[in-house]
Amino acid sequence: MPISQKIRALIDNAWTDGAPCLLATQGEDGPNISPKGSMLVYDDEHLAYWERSKRQALENLGHDKRVVVIYANFKAQRDGVLESGFLRFYGTAELHESGPMREAIFKRLLKREQEHVGADKGIGVLIKIARAADVRGKPLPSQF
Repeated sequence: MPISQKIRALIDNAWTDGAPCLLATQGEDGPNISPKGSMLVYDDEHLAYWERSKRQALENLGHDKRVVVIYANFKAQRDGVLESGFLRFYGTAELHESGPMREAIFKRLLKREQEHVGADKGIGVLIKIARAADVRGKPLPSQF
């Protein structure tokens, strides 16, 4: 599933743009939604983020690896950058507490995330995208 340059740029800059991605997880005690300021497009088949808070989202991933990443940006919709200001990425998370994938994710983080308190003890999370669509269920455009 090719991810367009436009969508890559929006997600990679989501925190800076004031539209951070939200990660939805499911655990034994129910669902959880967490902002993930380090979310990035890893490649055409994966998103990734740096888990440094190690709270409910991480605990939930220990029970169920299925996730939904939500990108919501009304301004992008109003400005005509996106047809729908809401994008959803459904997938499965894979935790990397050490090794080459953890290091590869860390290298792609913005400097702000690499230098944040707790970053050195963080976990790289790679999300294999099963499907992606806007809020209306329309597949994401692969061009732009």
